[in-house]
Amino acid sequence: MAAHRDSAVGEQGSDGGRETEKPTEKAPVKKKTTVSATEGATANGSTRATTRESAKARGAAGTKPAAAAKPPRTESRTALVRRARRINRELAEVFPYAHPELDFENPFQLVVATVLSAQTTDLRVNQTTPALFARYPTPEDLAAADPEEVEEILRPTGFFRAKTRSVIGLSKMLAEDFGGEVPGRLEDLVKLPGVGRKTAFVVLGNAFGRPGITVDTHFQRLVRRWKWTEETDPDKIEAAVGALFPKSEWTDLSHHVIWHGRRICHARKPACGACPIAPLCPAYGEGETDPDKARKLLKYEKGGFPGQRLNPPQAYLDAGGRPAPPLDAA
Repeated sequence: MAAHRDSAVGEQGSDGGRETEKPTEKAPVKKKTTVSATEGATANGSTRATTRESAKARGAAGTKPAAAAKPPRTESRTALVRRARRINRELAEVFPYAHPELDFENPFQLVVATVLSAQTTDLRVNQTTPALFARYPTPEDLAAADPEEVEEILRPTGFFRAKTRSVIGLSKMLAEDFGGEVPGRLEDLVKLPGVGRKTAFVVLGNAFGRPGITVDTHFQRLVRRWKWTEETDPDKIEAAVGALFPKSEWTDLSHHVIWHGRRICHARKPACGACPIAPLCPAYGEGETDPDKARKLLKYEKGGFPGQRLNPPQAYLDAGGRPAPPLDAA
């Protein structure tokens, strides 16, 4: 899902930083020259070409990726911004169809689905919400629901009692305080039971078109792995990463990072050998680098498997993605 929190290398030039031989006393001293991380990547045409080809192949792991170009320990702020934005551009080519992976038809369905997604997969939520929304299509309906009946529907998502209290509670607040409509302001959304910054920005970014960064577990893992920030607090991560990108890119950035984390850059064994941004990644080599073995680690459409949405966008299907099965078929 995309949008803010609750739930964006170069290499040094081959002679960069190297001093010339010690001059004679009267000879002028040749100045030491250093090539920045980003400039080095630009100068290295083969690395740039390799990255672009991999991205345009949308993560296909048929070609062995170039050796990773780890940034220097003292990467400048300008170099970091350039590297981060380049990663986002490459991922946009790999995942041009990236979208929120929760099925929804309106803001109410999205806010409920996002609350339910805590401590479970989007797939499980998508397999559960059709029955919930068929029985309780509006905030007023869910506000008046029998908690035991809702608990039974939500049981597959885990923590179903707490989630039942949250979705009934937020439905009552929507009905009583907001005229049955989901508000389009952050300060109002975070007042709803079960809704924090991540959920609020998911809703704002995907239901109202207002930019936000979704700091979920995948986003946190990848931005630290890429050395975009060393922060561990989601709010601080949100601020640090947001400062690297134009605000208009925040929602799509979140989609790109999360999709990459779910499909290629896994927590325990990232598929480094199938990664389209390997030359830009400081952590290249932490996972499987053999292309053939790495291909076997790819998930969802990148690995030839169904996705998480039962009703994905057409662009996803056109790219070879497959819908997820309903709950009774799983």
